[in-house]
Amino acid sequence: MKPTRSTLKIGELATGQDLELPIFQFTPAVMRGPSVYIQANVHGAEVQGNAVIYQLMQQLENCELLGSVTLVPLANPLGINQKSGEFTLGRFDPITGVNWNREYLNHHIDVAAWYRQHAELDDNALVAAYRAMLLDSCQQRLQHEWGVTTGHRQAVTLQHLGHQADIVLDLHTGPKACKHLYCPEYDSEAARLFSIAHTLFMPNEFGGAMDESIFYPWWQLCQYLAAQGRELALPVSAFTLELGSQEHIDLADARLDADGIMAYLSHRGVVADPILPAKMARYGCYLRDYKKYHSPMGGMVEYTAKLGEPLAAGSPLATILRVDQYGCGSTLTPLCLSQACVPILHFASASVYQGTELYKVMTHVFEL
Repeated sequence: MKPTRSTLKIGELATGQDLELPIFQFTPAVMRGPSVYIQANVHGAEVQGNAVIYQLMQQLENCELLGSVTLVPLANPLGINQKSGEFTLGRFDPITGVNWNREYLNHHIDVAAWYRQHAELDDNALVAAYRAMLLDSCQQRLQHEWGVTTGHRQAVTLQHLGHQADIVLDLHTGPKACKHLYCPEYDSEAARLFSIAHTLFMPNEFGGAMDESIFYPWWQLCQYLAAQGRELALPVSAFTLELGSQEHIDLADARLDADGIMAYLSHRGVVADPILPAKMARYGCYLRDYKKYHSPMGGMVEYTAKLGEPLAAGSPLATILRVDQYGCGSTLTPLCLSQACVPILHFASASVYQGTELYKVMTHVFEL
């Protein structure tokens, strides 16, 4: 099956041209499984997700699909083209300074009031009505009489696409990072399906990111219904997959990540082909135990801790070189933590200010 290709307008440039996204969609003749939405490259330098989408499309063309799959590579053309010399800056909206992945709409739903008007509906009709409300909320936001910022328009347009699906995957990378998965606590079993060794279990809350903007309204609804004595299985799943380091494409590695996504889609009944998850050790920690380490001093950094590998308490994370202190002070300063951890990512540059977010590490790690 070949995908259909279309474009979606997400804004207009100062010169008047439309800003558009490419959209690829695989749709079976008969829908018998969940619908899927996958996007990549919301941060301009995080390009590996595009390679994963390419590899996914290669596989989707040759399998039996039960549900539809919509793929949006190159999801942030403004960020992708936000270059300075040889580097891509595109993490923050240059107009507002806001992180491109924190521009999504918080619906602020009064679930009790909404449910009072829809309590007579059966489960299928209730889900359809709630989804329609979320989609309408996005449209109303985009049509606000006072307008919206460029970044918010782009984000809410993507969110509108995501709300149409049952499964949403947002593909990112870190600065210099090993692969890791952001997984909501309610959906923790899913972490065993992707080809990703390290998982961060998020509280079931809205923190501004795409995955949270998708699952959190449904979590609110299901929790309220449970309190009223009505059980509804949460109908939507959403995850962020961090697929290595920014400014880097690796097609062979992208195939491994595509295999992991296909295993998840097989488990969920999106594809008919039985695809087993990779056999690998998997580890997790709760988001509250995912710690940021800020550099205690400025200087040049040698990053010594291996990403994705356990680091014993007291072992060096990095060494700061202060060549300006040669002959009159401490030239080399090792940086250590007092507790065991697994380093997941570090700052991209070898030169840092005092206070730079140098590493993110998992603590209180457990095996899945």
